[in-house]
Amino acid sequence: MSAVEAPAAAQPAAGERREILVARGVTKSFPGVLALDNVDFDVRSGEVTALLGENGAGKSTLIKLMAGFYTPDRGEITVDGVPLHADPAAAHRIGVATIHQDAHLVPAMSVAENIMLGRWPGRYGWLSMRRQKEKARAAVARVAPHLNIATPAGRLSPADQQLVEIARAISEDSKILVMDEPTTSLSPPEIERLFRVVEDLKANGLGIVFVSHWLEEVFAISDRVTVLRDGRLVGTKPIGELDHDKVIRMMVGREVRETEHKPRPIGDVVMRVSNLTREGLLDDISFEVRAGEIVGMAGLVGAGRSETASCVFGIDPYDSGTVEIAGRRVRPNDPKAAIDAGIGLVPEDRRRQALVGLMSVRSNMTLSLFDQISRHGFLSSALEEEIAAREIRSLAVKTPSSKVRVSTLSGGNQQKVVLGRWLARRPKVLILDEPTKGIDVGAKSEISELILRLAESGMAILLISSELPEILSLSDRVLVMRSGRISAALSRAEATSETIMSYATTG
Repeated sequence: MSAVEAPAAAQPAAGERREILVARGVTKSFPGVLALDNVDFDVRSGEVTALLGENGAGKSTLIKLMAGFYTPDRGEITVDGVPLHADPAAAHRIGVATIHQDAHLVPAMSVAENIMLGRWPGRYGWLSMRRQKEKARAAVARVAPHLNIATPAGRLSPADQQLVEIARAISEDSKILVMDEPTTSLSPPEIERLFRVVEDLKANGLGIVFVSHWLEEVFAISDRVTVLRDGRLVGTKPIGELDHDKVIRMMVGREVRETEHKPRPIGDVVMRVSNLTREGLLDDISFEVRAGEIVGMAGLVGAGRSETASCVFGIDPYDSGTVEIAGRRVRPNDPKAAIDAGIGLVPEDRRRQALVGLMSVRSNMTLSLFDQISRHGFLSSALEEEIAAREIRSLAVKTPSSKVRVSTLSGGNQQKVVLGRWLARRPKVLILDEPTKGIDVGAKSEISELILRLAESGMAILLISSELPEILSLSDRVLVMRSGRISAALSRAEATSETIMSYATTG
C-alpha cells in the first residue's frame, strides 16, 4: 500500500507530536441532561487517541462538537488556533473529517462522485469530469488502490465504503480524522486492512480520534486513551501505562466481574427449525433450542446468521422448511404469527429495525403489546405507562422519564428498551441478534447477566454474536454458520475460539 500524504499543515517536525485540536473547559447541556462538564481534550499530529466511555458518557456529544454540529455552552475548541463553531462545512474546511459507524455515501453515485461530493472541480460553472476522476483516483490510491472509482457506492461492502469516506477526507486535506465505531460491521481481515490504513495516516501526520467499545482494538491501534464518565473527564494516559482492567475501571468507576456460566436444567425442545432453505442465502438449516438453553450462533459477517433469524421470525420468506414452537408449525412470512406463537426478536440494528427514534421510551417499549394496552379499540395510556414503568425498573433503564424520546438514550439503554418490549410479552423463545453490539462494557455485563437469568427462568434463547468471548461465555451449545449453512454443532466442551473460527472459515 502506498504511503498516505498528509497536508503540509499536518506534518509534524521529526519526533514531534503537536496539538492540532484543543478543547478546553468544554461544557454542553441539553434539556434535563448535562452531556459534557468542563472537559479538556486534545488531538495531536501523528497520533491515535482513543476516546472511551460508557454509553451516555459524552463521547457522541464531543464528536459532534468537533464536527461542528454543536457549539459549547462554555469553553472553546480550536483547530490550529482557529475557533470551531456550529458549522459542519466550516469544520470540514478547517480540517476535521468524521467517519461515522454507518457510511454517509450516496449509493447511486460512483466512488469518484462521492469523494468529490460538494467540491466539484471545474470552471465557469462547468464540471470537469477529467479533473474529478484525477483527484478521486489520487485519493483512492492512497487508501484503497483495489477500488474502481467508477463503481457505484451502493455496491461496495461496508469496509470499502468506509475506505471511500477516508479517501474523501484525504482529498479534503483533513488534519483530523474522527472514527466513530468504524469496525462494527467489519470482518477480522477488513479490520486489519483498515488498521493498516490508519497506521499510514498516522505516519504522515494526521491526528486520529478512535472511538470503539472493543478494547482489543484500542490496544492494537492507539497511542493515548482519553476516558469520559458521566460527561466528565476521567483522565488521559499513554496506552503503555494501561491494561484492560485499568481502562474498564476508568470507564465504569468499578470492577466489572466476568459473567459466570453455571449449569442449569435444560428442558424439552421449544423451537425446532427443520431444513430451512432460501435460495442463494440459506441451505438446509436445521437446529433445536430447548427450554432454559442458550444456543449460540457464530460465524463471519455474511454467513447467514441474521438471515436465519429473519426467516424464523417471519420477516423474510423462505423457499422450504418449517419452524415449530412447542410442536406447532408457525405460519411462514408472518411476524404476527411468530409473535403469537411466542417468538421474540431483538434485531442486529436497533436504530433501523427495532426503535422509532421520534417516539417516546414508553411507546417504543409497548410497540408489540397493543393487544395488552388497548381496551375496546382504544389505547390505554395508564396500561401503557404501567407496563413501561415495570420494565424500566426491572431492567434499570437510565432515562429521565418514560416520555422522553428513545433517541436521547444511550445505546445500552436503547437496547434495554428493545429487550423490555419482548420481556413484557413473556416469549417462549427469544432470538438475540448481536445484543451487545455498540454498547459499553458496563451495559454489556448487565445484558449478559440478564441473558443468563432468562435462561435460568426457563426461556429458550438463540444468541447470535460476532464476539467469540460472548458466545463462549454464555452458550450451552454453539452452531457455526458458513456460507448460508450450519458447518458445525458444538457442545460447550467442544467450543473453543480456534474450533469455531476453523469451522467458520473452512468448515
